[in-house]
Amino acid sequence: MTATSTTAIGTLAARLRTVLGTDRVISDRQELRTYECDGLAQYRVVPALVVFPHTAAECAAVVKACAAAGVPFVARGSGTGLSGGALPHADGVLIVTAQMRRILELAPADERAVVEPGVINLQVTRAATPAGYYYAPDPSSQQICSIGGNVAENSGGAHCLKYGFTTNHVTGVEIVTPDGDLVRLGGRAPDAPGYDLLGAFVGSEGTLGIATEVTVRLVRLPETVRTLLAAFDTTDAAGAATSAIIGAGVVPAAIEMMDALAIEAAEAAVHCDYPAGAGAVLIVELDGPAADVEAQFVAVERLCRDNGAFEIRIAADDAERALFWKGRKSAFAAVGRISPDYIVQDGVIPRTALPDVLRRIGEIAAEHGVRIANVFHAGDGNLHPLVLFDDAADGQAARAEAASGAILDLCIEYGGSITGEHGVGVDKAKHMPRMFTADDLDTMQLVRCAFDPRGLSNPGKVFPTPRLCGEVPGRHKGAHPLQEAGVAEVF
Repeated sequence: MTATSTTAIGTLAARLRTVLGTDRVISDRQELRTYECDGLAQYRVVPALVVFPHTAAECAAVVKACAAAGVPFVARGSGTGLSGGALPHADGVLIVTAQMRRILELAPADERAVVEPGVINLQVTRAATPAGYYYAPDPSSQQICSIGGNVAENSGGAHCLKYGFTTNHVTGVEIVTPDGDLVRLGGRAPDAPGYDLLGAFVGSEGTLGIATEVTVRLVRLPETVRTLLAAFDTTDAAGAATSAIIGAGVVPAAIEMMDALAIEAAEAAVHCDYPAGAGAVLIVELDGPAADVEAQFVAVERLCRDNGAFEIRIAADDAERALFWKGRKSAFAAVGRISPDYIVQDGVIPRTALPDVLRRIGEIAAEHGVRIANVFHAGDGNLHPLVLFDDAADGQAARAEAASGAILDLCIEYGGSITGEHGVGVDKAKHMPRMFTADDLDTMQLVRCAFDPRGLSNPGKVFPTPRLCGEVPGRHKGAHPLQEAGVAEVF
């Protein structure tokens, strides 16, 4: 940090203490280190300041003060993100919304709930369940991830196959714009007229502002839920069963797959007691009217057997269903039992390409000398390869990073995407030009420039090279200083 920026931060810190109070502004270096990363720990930056607003007005005041000082800011919820989306800026302010955690309104008759951004995902379901409703998006971290973070990343989860992602369940938001104004996008109605600014905001990874209030859609609890766990010798067989189920016109609430290495990790961590010797397991869950579920369940069980399932277990009650899901939901953390370090990847491919892509991932693992465990939403082709390595071993981290990048290239090769639900953040920004043309990226950044001309809101995320908004058109002499430094391009 330069002497000038140090002075600016000191002045800003004093201003923010008058807004929030001394105890809600952190400037001590050791305390700041607590917030140096999100769930992707290989990227670490210590912020200049951390603040804790409790209300939308306080959040707006913080952003307005940052804008007046020209200081960048980054929003952070629970810090569970897996793409470095909440990675702090070294000369900026980290705005932690975790203490904005009130459910402001629960309206089952309207199938809506209004919540602050720090409300935990699962808390919405717990609040709505007595009235016969729940909140459908269910990331694996739903017990700790926040709604604000889910909105920023457009989070999904196991049940997004049938119910969709966060964007399908948010009807309105109140946001703080990058210049500190409070505005509303959308509302309680299913769709608002005019440009879909709400759709642009959900999934924008904090680059267009900060959500301070979210109106979410509540879904009626299904009459019946049936869950089975099917064990296969190979991932090819499990993939064939997945395609057969979808091809038969059945749309389960979820179809999840784990390979042998992921099963090994889950057994070590949570003792889920999956069938011994399985090369892959499928968890298939159906929900809806009892008669429909029963008919579809018979078809799913038959299709699993027809495609080589050597053991099928059917959950007899909610406790057994929870045990099936315990292994899957714990998979990311579980690999820590079999590897000191790992990279969680997130890509998407066409579902029918699963067998080919999984074989190619095996080849990538062998080529780079690493192990890769596969956990994924099989129904919609959203892969979560876990690249295992030991950072203490010379060269392993570099090989793991190379393998991780090769998997994303593979997803693009098969017509997929470099992210399904974890976002781009800082981790995948360098891969964006492999998926999009320069014109594509420029068009996206026009949207960002419209919201945030000075680039203060979560800078350095999503785009590999930031563009300079508001440059005067025409011929220029020499390169812009930021161009010469290689950190920006004239837009």
